[in-house]
Amino acid sequence: MSLPDFSQAPARIDSAIDKALTENRVVGTVVLVAHEGRILHRRAAGLADRESDRPMQEDAIFRLASITKPLVTATVLQLVREGRLELQAPVTRYLPDFRPALPDGTRPEITLHHLLSHTSGLGYGFLETADGPYHRLNVSDGLDQPGLGLQENLARLAAAPLAFAPGTGWRYSLGLDVLGGVLEAVEGRGLAEIVREKVTGPLGLADTDFAVRDTARLVTPYADGTPRPVPMAEGIEVPVFGTTARFAPSRILDPKSYPSGGAGLAGTADDILQFLETLRMGGAPILDPETIDLMAADHVGPRAETQGLGWGFGYGSAVLVDPGPTGTPQAPGTLQWGGAYGHSWFIDRANHLCVVALTNTAFEGMSGAFPTDIRDAVYGSIAD
Repeated sequence: MSLPDFSQAPARIDSAIDKALTENRVVGTVVLVAHEGRILHRRAAGLADRESDRPMQEDAIFRLASITKPLVTATVLQLVREGRLELQAPVTRYLPDFRPALPDGTRPEITLHHLLSHTSGLGYGFLETADGPYHRLNVSDGLDQPGLGLQENLARLAAAPLAFAPGTGWRYSLGLDVLGGVLEAVEGRGLAEIVREKVTGPLGLADTDFAVRDTARLVTPYADGTPRPVPMAEGIEVPVFGTTARFAPSRILDPKSYPSGGAGLAGTADDILQFLETLRMGGAPILDPETIDLMAADHVGPRAETQGLGWGFGYGSAVLVDPGPTGTPQAPGTLQWGGAYGHSWFIDRANHLCVVALTNTAFEGMSGAFPTDIRDAVYGSIAD
């Protein structure tokens, strides 16, 4: 197969964006594409706030949801490299009271590796039915319950039964929130300060934080709706994957909200692209190439189908193991994930490519047609 020809990508990307806006699938978006470290295309389109007719700007600030995970993962791995944390150590070394049990009452050992790779047996409330244990215990997914503290949420989470013995399955989870607690325990300070020192500060990501300093640039979030998306009210439940996810957009504005290691950051598309390019180029100045390889290794196998057929999981994102059954033009080793407020990103290291597509519309921007449309527009037709 020949290498992709990206020369016509900008026009294709614009068409995909225009189509999504015209069809009222997304309200607004910022899309950035970099090839070999140079911007191939950048565009802010649609509205940051529809009701006030505020246009989307390139420096718009988005609630990042699960785009938080790779940044907190990078923070954890820095401490591993420094010898402050051990991947195979039990979480109880750092959080002695975090000891969730299996349904039979046994309390197995959960390691930091299990938490990073989502093989711990923990889960998310939005993956359960309304009568599931996370809902009964009022566990926060890190997207709701403004003002909730970390220790309280970890106590609720520890009271819920594990879905399986650690290391025997894969289930997307609050593991990064637990690791946020680990980081705070080891460092003796808040997660926001730790991430700022270890990742966002060295990379100059001035707008990415667990709080928003310039609220005038914060976009209004929307939920999928017919005939058009609807503004997110506090506590709105948005259908996804056969269940619902609960959002409280004011969470990021409440300083009492715990800094969710899996979903709590806000930031800009430029900041996220800078972070992804850092990973693509080997990690300097925050990580070394060996640690990047560890992040990019598949730790669970493609049978986990973390993004469908052919996808495994590394540390911080899905890993494309076998493109054959996926229909994707991405190369093996591509890293990819998204964010519940309506985001997607990927790094195709073989093709020297980074793509960030942030929207203010959930879940179209994360798991609707939009991410696939943008991906296919980037690659276009690839001749065999």
